Amino acid sequence: MKSIAKLPRQEQRRIQVAIDLLADEPRPPGCTKLTGEDAVYRVRIGDYRILYEVIDDRLLIHVVRIGHRRDVYRDR
Repeated sequence: MKSIAKLPRQEQRRIQVAIDLLADEPRPPGCTKLTGEDAVYRVRIGDYRILYEVIDDRLLIHVVRIGHRRDVYRDR
């Protein structure tokens, strides 16, 4: 993903670990469902956010966007 590649190496690792953990637990403690969206959730990783969609009937996690907290919600 381009948005991950632009981040500092340490943040890349932290975000990748968080995404990998979503495969086991799509709604971990601390995740928040976004209002106005059907199945879009948010996970906080320091100053960064992972927005993802859970599609239960297909057992699929779709990462919608990754970015800094000040930018990630713009243009949604």
